[in-house]
Amino acid sequence: MEDEMPDVQIPSSGMETKDLSHIKTLKQEELMPFLENYAAENPENKIQIETEFGNIIVQLYDETLYHRANFIRLAKLGYFETCLFHRVDPDFVVQAGNSDRVLTRDYRKAIGRYLIPSEYTDTYPHDYGAFAAAKYKKQNVSNASSPFEFYIVTKKDGAHHLDGEHTVFGKVIEGMDVAEKISAVDTDASEWPISNIDLKVKVLQ
Repeated sequence: MEDEMPDVQIPSSGMETKDLSHIKTLKQEELMPFLENYAAENPENKIQIETEFGNIIVQLYDETLYHRANFIRLAKLGYFETCLFHRVDPDFVVQAGNSDRVLTRDYRKAIGRYLIPSEYTDTYPHDYGAFAAAKYKKQNVSNASSPFEFYIVTKKDGAHHLDGEHTVFGKVIEGMDVAEKISAVDTDASEWPISNIDLKVKVLQ
């Protein structure tokens, strides 16, 4: 049986609150022009994910404009600092961008309920080290992406059954050993790590 990406889960409980009134709440109909403008004003395409196991450096693809711009925006807003690596499937993927914390939920509400149109291209398949967007599976025939969750492919020969279904918008250029360490942690039956794996995302350039 092939591995499948799970439905994106909505966080529910457990962290301090924060004033998020400065965040513009996006609606689907304004998403693309907003991200186009944001991409032009924020051209960074390299990020560092900091974890207790070390750092992972990712090169984001300029061609996947909407995914890159959205990810850079969330990083600059501090969203990922509320999140965890919340899913570990050994020899497949490690996934982050969610948690069961109240602050994660509050950030999502402030940022907005929208989907990012698929930008998948055969140029960027699900090879080992691919950096890709999770998605809501139900009623999502267009394979649009969740704006919040991402995963890294840790399967040595890739996860090519996901090609076309998820947008690959970057690649790990340093730190796959860190992703492998995360891939080896103990999890519960839902693939949630037994011990929290916090992360911070720093925009490099």
